[in-house]
Amino acid sequence: MVPELTIIVIVLLVLLGWLVTYRLKRQSQKRKRQENEVWSIGIYEGPNPVTLAPASGIINPILTADDIADTDARFVADPFMITSNGIYHLFLELLNKKRNTGEIGHAESEDLRSWKYTGVALKEKFHLSYPYVFSHEDMKFMIPECAKSNEIRLYRAIEFPLRWELAATLLKGNKKKVPLLDPSVVFHNGYWYLFSYMRKVNNLHLFISENLTGPWKEHPESPIVRGNDHFARPGGRIVKDGLFLYRYAQDGVPRYGSKAWGFRISELTPTRYSEEPVSDKPVVQAGNKSWNNRGMHTVDPHKISDGRWIAFVDGLEHRTATKAEKNAQ
Repeated sequence: MVPELTIIVIVLLVLLGWLVTYRLKRQSQKRKRQENEVWSIGIYEGPNPVTLAPASGIINPILTADDIADTDARFVADPFMITSNGIYHLFLELLNKKRNTGEIGHAESEDLRSWKYTGVALKEKFHLSYPYVFSHEDMKFMIPECAKSNEIRLYRAIEFPLRWELAATLLKGNKKKVPLLDPSVVFHNGYWYLFSYMRKVNNLHLFISENLTGPWKEHPESPIVRGNDHFARPGGRIVKDGLFLYRYAQDGVPRYGSKAWGFRISELTPTRYSEEPVSDKPVVQAGNKSWNNRGMHTVDPHKISDGRWIAFVDGLEHRTATKAEKNAQ
């Protein structure tokens, strides 16, 4: 019995050692992949919010992790812009290396070409990203993605742009059961509509309220996208152009952050929802420049005074991409 027990112990120790080695190897590979894949922010332009190309006269990327002066950031992503007193205010996710947690940073510009990072605008104990910023009744609001808190939170600027306070909790619940990822809001024909993603089942849910602060209830036709990793997850600001609203969806296939699609919302009422894709091609995708050679996944479009549309976008760079990968892109 003793030799048999010894053999069992040895086998268990060998298996345990293999498991520890395997996990350490996987962690090392993940860290290396994260170090090699870096997000930056750029500007695209076009005649409408779903026909976009790199903006002329602007050197992309306009903002990188190297521009973050007060934090050791691994990347910057998820750009959302709002104007105030003639200044372009850009809010973004910055990934704090020390905390390995997202925070909301701020940069500003007078001409869209030269950008100055000014500091962290919002920081919580939990991860923050996707800082969906907008104006309502002469106030500035932000709904960042904060699924780690198990809530969708509305923040209000008390000293714009760098001081924000919690104004309301819009939705609350376990992130595995309540759609809390990348919440995107729009006011349309007297109602507020909130789009949010549930990762576990790849569903896009829709909520409705008469007031921004709630109460919110799920729309009768929600979820409006079911079980689809291509088109369910929000990928930017919902905007209106002419008679239609447009939404963006970030594609999780073949990998996270590869591209973003555009959808024309043809009907949005308290009881009805319908949409159709604007094209069989993505609005943004991996490009032939180093800063976005791996993918793109956020689109924040704005119509400017000359009638053109500009869009703040993010690009994923794979710094060790092989020649074959670059040719494939």
